[in-house]
Amino acid sequence: MPRTTAHRTAALAVTSLGPLLLGLWTAGPAQAHGAPTDPASRVYACSTDGGSASRSAACRAAVRASGGQLGAWDNLRVANVNGRDRQTIPDGELCSGGLSAYKGLDLARADWPSTRVAPGGTLRMTYVSTIPHKGTFKLYLTKPGYDPAKPLTWADLPQRPFAEVKDPALTGGAYRFSAKLPADRTGRQVLYTVWQNSSTPDTYYSCSDVVFPGAEASSPAAPTSAAPSTAPTPAASAPAAGGASGRPSASPSASGVPSPARGAVGAGNPAAPAADTASTPVADATGAGSGPSTPLVAGGAAAALLLTGGVALVLRLRRR
Repeated sequence: MPRTTAHRTAALAVTSLGPLLLGLWTAGPAQAHGAPTDPASRVYACSTDGGSASRSAACRAAVRASGGQLGAWDNLRVANVNGRDRQTIPDGELCSGGLSAYKGLDLARADWPSTRVAPGGTLRMTYVSTIPHKGTFKLYLTKPGYDPAKPLTWADLPQRPFAEVKDPALTGGAYRFSAKLPADRTGRQVLYTVWQNSSTPDTYYSCSDVVFPGAEASSPAAPTSAAPSTAPTPAASAPAAGGASGRPSASPSASGVPSPARGAVGAGNPAAPAADTASTPVADATGAGSGPSTPLVAGGAAAALLLTGGVALVLRLRRR
């Protein structure tokens, strides 16, 4: 092939690949991904990023009930709910969002990994996410007298959340905001967080188990902590699977999202009493495995390598 023709062919190839590679780079995070890591949500605590909490009896049971593996901890989301949470998510399936990949999170038991909080104190939430999105966080706390040995239903939650936070800033890989906790709770309760996106069709659901001073209705084996220690370890994971026919289904997974940076999780809730010395932290960064979904990083790197290789080919042919 003549040198001029080779130059033109190589240049044409790079030019043609350019838009495709750019699409691979930018197409990844079409939806937001995230979950509370402080107070740790069940889905986060039971992931491999949850550290020692993931080895608790409750988490092992949750994984078995979910078919041997939970879905990605940052991907528990249902599309097109549009504020109709109580009409869409069935009673007894609030923690899973009605998604079969997470059904083990709905197990009624009193030994879920938990976080200590204070009645009437300040809740400082760290909600790890991957890309900024508009939306409203609604925080509910189970009513006085809640029985953790029974499935969680909408009747266990007040009609109105005790706090709503709209469009907080995403900083350091997480949304961080504060709210005053109700003062009339004791023992083990569930903090139910609903994050309704306004810039995507998705709504995220999560259960974080918290313990107030008083008549704690939990097993002595339940790990408790004042706060998780660090951000999750980046790792690839399978997207959530949709529910059965007639049940909520997860929105299509984005092709990838960048993982939160180490150290993104906040320092915890200083208003909460210190954990017992024999207690196990809810989460740490020693685990590696499921983690937030991260194919975007690999896809972007591959696109960059292909584009770089194409440019190098053009330069080599020009030197001949």
